[in-house]
Amino acid sequence: MSVSTAHSTVAELVRSFTDADPGRAGAEYGPLVKALWNDGALTGLALPAVPELVAQLAEVDDERKGHLVVLLGLLAEAEYPAAGEVTAAVREGLDLYLDLWSRSPNGEPLSTALAYLVAHFPDDRDRILAVAAGRELDADDLTRLERALDRLDPDNPVLGRVFPSPAVWALMDGDEREFDQSWIRALPAEQIQSNWEKDTRTVLAHAGAKAYWAVCNGTPAPVVTGSVPPRDANEPLPGLDVEAFGRHADAFRCPSCHAGLDFASEGIRCTGCSTEYAVAGGILNLLEGAERNGDDFLYRLAEMPSMGLFYEAYARPNFLRIAGGNWGGQVTPADEKSYILEHVRPVAGPVLDLAAGAGTWTAMLTEAVGAERVIALDMYPPMLSALRRKLVEVPAVMASAAVLPFDDASLGAVICWNALQAFPDHAAAAIAEVGRCLRPGGTFTLLTFNMAEDPIARYFQASHYFPGHQEGMQLFEPGDIKRWLTDAGLVVHEESRPGTFIIITAQRPE
Repeated sequence: MSVSTAHSTVAELVRSFTDADPGRAGAEYGPLVKALWNDGALTGLALPAVPELVAQLAEVDDERKGHLVVLLGLLAEAEYPAAGEVTAAVREGLDLYLDLWSRSPNGEPLSTALAYLVAHFPDDRDRILAVAAGRELDADDLTRLERALDRLDPDNPVLGRVFPSPAVWALMDGDEREFDQSWIRALPAEQIQSNWEKDTRTVLAHAGAKAYWAVCNGTPAPVVTGSVPPRDANEPLPGLDVEAFGRHADAFRCPSCHAGLDFASEGIRCTGCSTEYAVAGGILNLLEGAERNGDDFLYRLAEMPSMGLFYEAYARPNFLRIAGGNWGGQVTPADEKSYILEHVRPVAGPVLDLAAGAGTWTAMLTEAVGAERVIALDMYPPMLSALRRKLVEVPAVMASAAVLPFDDASLGAVICWNALQAFPDHAAAAIAEVGRCLRPGGTFTLLTFNMAEDPIARYFQASHYFPGHQEGMQLFEPGDIKRWLTDAGLVVHEESRPGTFIIITAQRPE
């Protein structure tokens, strides 16, 4: 294709969007994006298209401006971490972007989109932040912008605390910051660089997801966060008698040899391989090697004791916006509670909260079935520490979802609420384990998320990098979830899919 032909094609593509009737603009935007950008990669038409896109910003209405601004951000982001020809071409319009931003009402879709676009130009950090200073951005949006425009300081790297925003992690106390720095200092230089770039992609993806939803749907609803109570890292976890585990003794089995467990007053031992398992603060450690790491277990329970509290208060409600498309607040905590109370219908046996996290939904489960029936299971000590402080009567187990420490047909019901996506590589195995452990008639109730069908929304979902997920966010296809449930011998009784949520209740047939 000749250059002149390419430019003619670009102009036609852009004008097919900018000149479309109001009811057709959305339909024309997709082909325009696809012609220039495909799942984070640029096409050959991207570079010649940029001047045309920038020129149209002065001509079109605010709604179409917002869409063009998001597209320009995607084109610049496609070259990150380098800054190539396309990024330079997009940057040529910076004066216009800042002028539009300074005149756009704060919080409106166009303003949100422009905040995403200008976050791609760290060489112009001072200019951009000078305009931002007059925008009255909230702390979350401002600190995401500041972090996107930062450069890595190899002598004092700050890593990992960018979701949902750096503002949230500024609330960490001195001991927590020191714990953070201890693991960062142990990383090699290339891993520090890689993690920094993934953190940058995460803040850009959050800003981009918010902007794209806004230009398509209107101003997002305010996110409702919680609060973190005063923390005392030295405060011991509330104890719990072995009897609290022993009342479920018939359900437990050793994760190594599958024999039963003996819950004697002096400790917990496998009746088959004689492994002794550590118990501390009402948490039973059934992970591999627990016998040899009792002291390490106690240490891990003291690591970042407020992490679970931060997660529940700040990360979780923002995660629902990213993973579930919940920017309009269509799924509320009250909705989730109502679903659990209505659909968890256990038969005889204990009721398991699988991947319980810090215990918010465990509390709902205790309300539904009674605390004496509930067992909470998770792999992460900070989460279980927060859960035990909140729910002193509920025994907790540290174990893998892929190898549940329970006998066949031993559990009365299981929930896995907003958690399956935390272990995507083991999701099918975890569901198979749930099917094995459920008694006939028992219910399995889960909430997780699917990848968006819209390629831009899907890109922003996948561009979030969390600890333990170095390839970016991995969500599910609904058909895969249903197939795994069927393979586990479970029958779906109810399914709802607001946004990109997957909410299902299945049952093991009687």
